[in-house]
Amino acid sequence: MSGLRFAMVTTFYPPYNFGGDGMYVRRLTHALAQRGHHVDVIHDVDAYIVGGGRKDAEPLPEPPGVTVHALRSRSPMLSTLATYEFGHPVVHGAKIREILSRDVDVIHFHNVSLVGGPGVLGYGEGVKLYTAHEHWLVCPTHILWRYGKEPCPGRECFRCVLKAGRPPQAWRATDLLRRKAEHVDAFLSLSEFSAGKHREFGFEREMLAFPSFLPDVPEAPAEATGGPVPTKPYFLFVGRLEVIKGLDDVIPLFDADLPAELWIAGSGTHEAALKQLAEGRPNVRFLGQKTPEELRPLYQGARALLAPSRCYEVFPLVVLEAFREKIPIIGRALGPFPEIVAQTGGGFVFSDGAELKAALLSLATDPGLRQRMGEQGRRAFVERWSEAAVMKRYFSLISEIATKRQLSRVLERL
Repeated sequence: MSGLRFAMVTTFYPPYNFGGDGMYVRRLTHALAQRGHHVDVIHDVDAYIVGGGRKDAEPLPEPPGVTVHALRSRSPMLSTLATYEFGHPVVHGAKIREILSRDVDVIHFHNVSLVGGPGVLGYGEGVKLYTAHEHWLVCPTHILWRYGKEPCPGRECFRCVLKAGRPPQAWRATDLLRRKAEHVDAFLSLSEFSAGKHREFGFEREMLAFPSFLPDVPEAPAEATGGPVPTKPYFLFVGRLEVIKGLDDVIPLFDADLPAELWIAGSGTHEAALKQLAEGRPNVRFLGQKTPEELRPLYQGARALLAPSRCYEVFPLVVLEAFREKIPIIGRALGPFPEIVAQTGGGFVFSDGAELKAALLSLATDPGLRQRMGEQGRRAFVERWSEAAVMKRYFSLISEIATKRQLSRVLERL
């Protein structure tokens, strides 16, 4: 029997993407194609361009079984603004509907904020899944970061969205999301924490915590080659250099009394301010943006990955990249990090500077502790977040929904 026909509906898809959601969709798409299934990917180039993306970005090669539909219009701003404001794919709706009518067995929605809004959830038939990569379902700014300065403790959306420099969305004053959500069989989140935040902020549908994943890779030598040369133990930060990522609270701790360095891989709008904060601190190195291939030896040589985010992360991909390389994490006691550390034993969480410095000293001076925590993180990665483990759960969920809905064609193809 032939494989299933999937459709991924997402605003961003590499190379037309800015963050981890597009990368997740591509990993999932390729994992399905490698298992003999066909995948149609629908993404919105208009939204990418309006968000400041490169107009000359070249599509990436895709494996057999993958068809990518890049939505473009003559007026990217008009197309994107219409979807943002009214919650429907006003310009691209007919094209999306036509693709989703091609006997699709499973439609998997991801970040649909600008590719179709809530309206697109009603398109097509078959098993329908929705993965919340951020908090867009309950937050107009997506990240529950109120007034650009603090984790959101409660709804003040109108004032907050204006403070963020965005117009209020007309569709959020209606019951559009509630009505269209009824077309979705299962809503998924990447952590229990994020699922709980959706409930707390009024999302009525049950949300299942469903893990992200990375493909496993062959083990490689633990020593970095061709990159920076460490002069002492180092801790690694990987990510965007923005206020919400919390490095302002970390850099001052790397003084002459701490027997370790801080290596920072990434770039962003807060980079200049962070470099100014690090002036006179030889223990702090800025490495710039790194490719996945360049990051791997950096992980392998680190004492731990630092995850000091001040905002409500959903589930940072860098945690899995660290665990895959047997590297523990040190995360702020906020968002999913307490959950991750409790489940794995693969690191520390901290609430203040004293707790962070204690964790840094412990891992900087005790290689055995770093090894034990790293091995626990690696074991949890294999059991929970490896491609094999997650794909098994993914098809089990599809089978469960198809059985409940008596979708015989899906069950036969499974």
